[in-house]
Amino acid sequence: MLPNDPLANILFIDLTKKSFRIDRREELFETWIGGTGVATRLLLSECPAGCDPLGPDNPIIFSVGPITSEFPLASKTVSMFKSPLTGDLGESHCGGRSAVSIRMAGFGSIVITGKSDIPVYLSIKDKKVVFKNATTLWGMNSTFTAGKIIRQAEGSEEAGLRTIMRIGRAGEKQIPYSCVTTETFRHFGRLGLGAVFGSKNLKAIVVSGRNKFPVTDFKEYRKLYDELYDAAVKSSVMKKYHDVGTSVNINVLNGIGALPTRNVQSGTFEDAGNISGEHLAENFLGRRLACTGCPTACIHIAHLREPSEDEAYFYKTTSVSYDHELIFSSGSMLGIGNPEHFLYLMGAIERAGLDAMSAGVAMAWATEAFKNGLISEEQTAGLVPEWGDHLTYAKMIDAIVDQPTDFYKDLALGAFYASGVWGGREYAMTFGKNEMAGYHTGPGCYIGYSIGARHSHLDNAGYSVDQKKLMEQEQEISPEDVVDGLVKEEEWRQVLSSLVVCFFARGIYTPEIVERALTLCGYHYSADSLNYIGRKIHRAKYEFKMREGFTIDDDFPLPARAFETPSPVSYNSEDYVRRALARFHEILQAD
Repeated sequence: MLPNDPLANILFIDLTKKSFRIDRREELFETWIGGTGVATRLLLSECPAGCDPLGPDNPIIFSVGPITSEFPLASKTVSMFKSPLTGDLGESHCGGRSAVSIRMAGFGSIVITGKSDIPVYLSIKDKKVVFKNATTLWGMNSTFTAGKIIRQAEGSEEAGLRTIMRIGRAGEKQIPYSCVTTETFRHFGRLGLGAVFGSKNLKAIVVSGRNKFPVTDFKEYRKLYDELYDAAVKSSVMKKYHDVGTSVNINVLNGIGALPTRNVQSGTFEDAGNISGEHLAENFLGRRLACTGCPTACIHIAHLREPSEDEAYFYKTTSVSYDHELIFSSGSMLGIGNPEHFLYLMGAIERAGLDAMSAGVAMAWATEAFKNGLISEEQTAGLVPEWGDHLTYAKMIDAIVDQPTDFYKDLALGAFYASGVWGGREYAMTFGKNEMAGYHTGPGCYIGYSIGARHSHLDNAGYSVDQKKLMEQEQEISPEDVVDGLVKEEEWRQVLSSLVVCFFARGIYTPEIVERALTLCGYHYSADSLNYIGRKIHRAKYEFKMREGFTIDDDFPLPARAFETPSPVSYNSEDYVRRALARFHEILQAD
């Protein structure tokens, strides 16, 4: 790396002692690049084996990469922690301004440990940390309101370069699928970072700065920057993300029978067109937003106009972000086909500060469990969940946070845990204890959820394997070959998430482009060495997971529903996926 690059600065914050220090770790970034690579190594060293995910020793780690703020589409922040939802690796990515703010504040990573004696928020600026009393913010009903108050308290200086990360009531209650919201419409959504914030009495973090970063050859830098910019704005794929967003997938998946509907009782939804990205763009789209440094603007914000119950001809307009995963989890998965009803429910989930994907999948399981007589109105505090009933689901969101009954206390721990208590595990759609994503394409997606280090569709494109390979082949492709391909892809994604590049741009950031970009930032890697680093990071993640008790043996739980409901790939079966898991176990053992 280049001399004096602030990327090598790691900010360590102790909430218990209200103290901080800055360590310079050039060797760490030179060996592990940044982002996911550095965060993984820090997690292994800073998180004590077997620690309580909601205890003071569990670190919160934020990390950015060497091309953050230097090149387009490199605007994600990686967060790592021990997940309170799964008990092993917690990894979540977020866009907005968070990455550029951390980089410009003069840090490559931030590590937070301990627990404050009172609610606080951190203000990080000019290489200093100020611990500010957040008692009056604790318990506010909306993450939006808390963010607005913090924004006003911090003033307008550097507002455009500042990130505000905060939790809602769900995080304060330490619900293990609560999220951290940044810039109102972006999130560290999955695996419970919000709960870890809450366990530390940490309401929010504000980061800002104005550092500049040199490059080795400015002329070549401008040339490569322009290449990447042009590729982003002229790519048909990126245009799709700008025009409609990931919600373009709704109609596509529904058309092939792969849209999870009513807790995956079906792969098609009769009202999919009403909640499709095209319909929302035509009838509800208010504006598009972009993460800092991204020309694509794939963030789609709907404006929901709601009449007042108290005053005639008076309306309020609520802004709600939407994408494919949110439409699936709060729409088709719950049988909600009215776009206004879907947006209403999403607004309730956002205000509470929950991961929409986990919340929707958990409520879908609860709906089916209720219909099957496993739980009653006594357990649901009088609520009767019905497919499509957005008002009841919104009340269930409040109940998950307030927990008026033992059932809601269990549901607040996730679908996997709740189904272990109340039954119905066979239709609790979780993999590695993490709730599924919005694809019922076939065995590729379910293998991908299972072997991905985060049990996420973003770890590898298993759903794409189904759509582009398994559906098109007359002859069955072996599960061993599928696993080998998914592992190879996930290894390369470790490189991209160490830079940190948005996965939407994975087709733009080829190994050759990555090598050129890193050279301009003072790094010298060949394509082979990058592949080696990606493989090393992937195995380090599994080192942490297995250290914390994770296994992928014959007892790895798979929901039977995944294989009972017809998918576009005819040979989707539990046996096929079990063979794939056995192959992945062999890969880990060989290493």
